[in-house]
This record gives sequence, structure tokens and C-alpha cells, in this order.
Amino acid sequence: MPELPEVETVRRGLAPVMEGAVISGAEIRRPDLRWPLPERMAERLEGRRVIGLGRRAKYLTADLDDAGAGPEVLIMHLGMSGSFRIDKEDAAPGEAPLTPGVFEIPRSRAEAHDHVVLHLSSGARITYNDPRRFGAMLMVPRAELEAHPLFRDLGPEPLGNAFDAGYLASAVARRATSLKAALLDQKVVAGLGNIYVSEALYRAHLSPERIASSLANTKGRPTAGAVRLVEAVRDVLNEAITAGGSTLRDHAQVDGTLGYFQHRFRVYDREDAPCPTPGCRGLVRRMVQNGRATFYCKICQK
Repeated sequence: MPELPEVETVRRGLAPVMEGAVISGAEIRRPDLRWPLPERMAERLEGRRVIGLGRRAKYLTADLDDAGAGPEVLIMHLGMSGSFRIDKEDAAPGEAPLTPGVFEIPRSRAEAHDHVVLHLSSGARITYNDPRRFGAMLMVPRAELEAHPLFRDLGPEPLGNAFDAGYLASAVARRATSLKAALLDQKVVAGLGNIYVSEALYRAHLSPERIASSLANTKGRPTAGAVRLVEAVRDVLNEAITAGGSTLRDHAQVDGTLGYFQHRFRVYDREDAPCPTPGCRGLVRRMVQNGRATFYCKICQK
């Protein structure tokens, strides 16, 4: 499943085409994806202007203007195999459609898996393709977005100002779970996934098995480790977004090229490789925590 940098890459690829455009037509080619699609979805989308395209955790959010019943938000999730394809009216002869995102295995372009098609006033066409149909689309009133079950319990964005060492220490101060499990808890911080948690813990020199509450001292204030970890989370996510994300499994940038952050992994998927920390003689190890693979160096991560 795509992680935050991959979803952000998709958002940045779609935004220049969708923002400010009017949805002149919508084709809904099946009644459901992971969940049933919204009732009268085509009717509710047609004629609406896309005010802005955002991201909350691993969800894309398209703010739609008022259509008489009040502003709504189209919530979109890629699931395991979902992707968006952009066909432009002014494309050069032979120019391939754009597929914003980060995908190692080329995304499907089989029309049988084209489930939602948005025709824009600019002449562009946005097609959502999803062979496994684990993705999702919902429409909710703008005023109810934060209270929606998908969003109401989410923690702060890891790249936002609310996510700092003080917040992190208070959020985990009473948690006896592992540090890795705490970081994967979307109620603690939104959007972090397995790959980037492993990378951030390595950069912060913190063991994934460390008790989460150890990031707070006896007075509840952040330890030096908490400060390092917040910096590491920000650094690894920003680097991944700049590189276009990672290309693990199913997850191409807006121009169709692959993301390259996987070439910068220091520990993830590098089992038995020498630890990249200068002077460390350890090897990258793999273990399973809560059903997820963790990669780490047990010598320099304490």
C-alpha cells in the first residue's frame, strides 16, 4: 500500500490539472470499490469546480464548490493497486498518458479496470484504475470532514507544525508498546507506514523494540531521542517526496518515471548488508513485529 510520500507525489501530479477545473462529466463504471461508491456520484460531481486538492494521512481530498447543497469533499484512497491516469486534450501525438505516483510495476491501463472517469472543463480526463479494487471514494459535506470516522481519530501530520518532540513525548508517555508500533498507530501520527518508520528509527539510532514511553523523561518532557526521531521522520519523508517516493511492489511519477528513494534506503529491505553507520561493524537485521517486517541494526540502534 502506498505510504505518505507516494500519496503526496500523486497529489502534486494531479493538482495542476484538477485544481480550478470544473468536472464537466463523470463516468461511474461500477457500483463499488472497497466500499460502495457514493449514491448519485456522477450527478453530484458534474458541474462542480475543484477548489483544492489536499492530502490527509494517506487519503487524497478534493474540495468541491457549493452545488446548492453545500460544499463537499471527494475522499480518495489508492488501496493496493489504484492509480490515476491523466489524458490531456493538447497532448502531443504519441504522448503517453501521465500516471502520477510512484510505482515499480507499471500501473494497469487495461480499460476493464477503469472504474471512475472524470472529464474536466480543460479537456483533460482523469481516470481511476484499480485492478484489485481495494481503493475507495467517498463524498462528505465539507463541514463534517474532520468528524468523519476516517479522520476524526487521526494524529497530526508528521510534516506539520503540530508534530514536534513535545507532542510525541506526551503521546507515548504512558505506552508500554514498542516504539515502532507506536509510530505506526495513526492516532499517534498520521500517515506513517512501515518503510519510513524503519528508516526514521535507524537515522535516530533508536531500536524499534524500545518501549515507546522511553521518549518521555520522568517529568513527561521529550528526551534527546524524541528530538532526534522527529527530525529523522521529517528528513526521511521530505527526501522521499523529493525523490518521487519509493517503488516497492506495485507502487511512476507525473511524467511516468519511477521514484528513486528506494536507492537511498539505509536499512529497509537490506537484510545482512553492512550497517551504513560509519564505524559500525553491525549488519542490518530483519525481524517481524506485529506482522510487519522491521529492518534495523541492533548495534547502533539502542
